[in-house]
Amino acid sequence: MRPLAAATMLLTRVPVPASAGTVAPARAAVLYPAVGAAIGAIVAGVAVGAGQLWPVLIAATVAVAAETALTGALHLDGLADCADGLAGRDREHRLQIMKDHVIGVYAAATLALHLLMKVAALSTLLAALRPLDLLLLLIGGYAASRGAMLPLARFLPYARAEGTGRGVVQELSTRQTVTGLALALGALAAVVPVHLCTALLMALAAAMVTLAVGVLAHRRIGGVTGDVLGACAELTLVVMLLAGVASLT
Repeated sequence: MRPLAAATMLLTRVPVPASAGTVAPARAAVLYPAVGAAIGAIVAGVAVGAGQLWPVLIAATVAVAAETALTGALHLDGLADCADGLAGRDREHRLQIMKDHVIGVYAAATLALHLLMKVAALSTLLAALRPLDLLLLLIGGYAASRGAMLPLARFLPYARAEGTGRGVVQELSTRQTVTGLALALGALAAVVPVHLCTALLMALAAAMVTLAVGVLAHRRIGGVTGDVLGACAELTLVVMLLAGVASLT
C-alpha cells in the first residue's frame, strides 16, 4: 500500500502517512494510473451530483474546480511553466523560465484556453452520457493521462541537474513502465462498454499527444522535467475528452 500512498502524495493533495515519502519515486510512478482513475471517479461524481442542482456548464465548472483543488493544480502548473518556457531563445533560457514561478502571457493564455476546453468537453459529455457511462469514460481518461507520463520519463533524459522529477526519470525501468501502461490501458478499457470506437480514439489521441510532447521537449530542452510530465498529463486528458465528445455527440 505504501507505493499507492506515495503515488497519491505525488499527484494529489490528499493527506497520506509520512512513510509514503520513503518510497522510491519509480515504484510510486507505476501506480500513477490507479491514482488517475480515482481522480476521474471523483470528478465524475462531482459532475453528476452538481448536475442535479445546476445546468451542465456550471456542473462541469464545479467538477473541474474540485479536480484542481484535489490535485493542487500540480499539472496545471507544469503546463503553465512549459507554455512560457518552451518559447525561450535557447535551452538554458527555456529551463530558466520554466523554473521561474512568475506567470507570463503565454502561460495565462494557455491555462485559460485549457480550462475552458476542459469545462466545455466535460459539460458536453455530462449532457450526452448516462452517469455510469460518464464515470467509466472519466476513469479511463484520467488513468490514461497519468500513465502517459511514464514513457516520457522512461525514454527521455532528465533535462536538469536537479529537480522534482529526476528520481522518476532516472530510476524508472522498462518493466515498471510497461506495468504502469498496462494499468492505464486496463482502466481505459472501461470505456469499451460505453463505445468501442470511443475507447480506441481516446487511446490513439493519448499516444499522439504523448509523442508530440516528447518530441517537442526533446528538441527544445533536450529531455523532460517534472513540468513537462505534468503538461503531458493535462494535454492528453483534454484531447481524450475531446475525442470522446467527437465520437459520442
